Amino acid sequence: MKIHTIPLALLLLAACNIDRTETAELPDPDFAAVLEYTPAPGQYVNDAREAGFGGEHTPEAARAYAERRLRARRYVSLGAWGGSLVAAFAQPVRNDGGYNLLIEGNSFATSSEPGIVWVMRDGNGNGKPDDTWYELKGSEEANAVRGYEVTYYRPAADSDPVAWSDNRGGSGTVDRTKEHPQSYWPAWIEGDSCTLGGTLLPKNVEPSDDRWIPQPFAWGYADNYASEGRNLFRIGDAVDAQGEPVSLPSIDFVKIQTGVQDKGLQIGEVSTEITAIRNYNLLK
Repeated sequence: MKIHTIPLALLLLAACNIDRTETAELPDPDFAAVLEYTPAPGQYVNDAREAGFGGEHTPEAARAYAERRLRARRYVSLGAWGGSLVAAFAQPVRNDGGYNLLIEGNSFATSSEPGIVWVMRDGNGNGKPDDTWYELKGSEEANAVRGYEVTYYRPAADSDPVAWSDNRGGSGTVDRTKEHPQSYWPAWIEGDSCTLGGTLLPKNVEPSDDRWIPQPFAWGYADNYASEGRNLFRIGDAVDAQGEPVSLPSIDFVKIQTGVQDKGLQIGEVSTEITAIRNYNLLK
């Protein structure tokens, strides 16, 4: 019987082909880009020592600062009420009925600075967040004030508090703390005032044993130390400007906005901080 021999090189090649398995690259669950960073005045704005600012003086530089910090899992402060950050995902985040978004902050048991989460579909397909924002409702839905606006006024000196007035006849100040001597006014805002709008949540700072403690809400807010879904959010909780439920099959953009206008001795203003924005569908 004639025996056919196969060259060793071919045998090795065949073995490699049999053992090799193709591994598809998994989608990245992290946000793709920060599109806007619009903080309200606050003690961490312009702060180089703790918040990592480097002298940003344009909106683009501020946006790049926020994106760089989030990619490094470092906190980005949104300042007092109304301050916000807008991020985009590389692919739509699908509404599957469960939790779809993971948004981490730096809350802990005695420090909750609740931020409202908003979502948007890229309805016109232009890659810009210029369609309709929908709020993800939380536990304070019945006590929230929609259509709220606050105007902040540039202080005469960096060492002065930042005054504000709202569209409901209220007024107050973003007070200074000794730990943060820099200007609290965003350096890239050129005007003498800026107006921010959104939804106002109830005050949450309470005195306790000579301390001022920002209390957590039950659920539904970023940077909020609650037991139920502390960092997780459902697209199915979206509501419109009148608070009516909205059915969204998916979203492309997310906005986080400081929701409480409050302050306490020693702690300063309530300011939502964010450390991560992720598509939770890819992590389940």
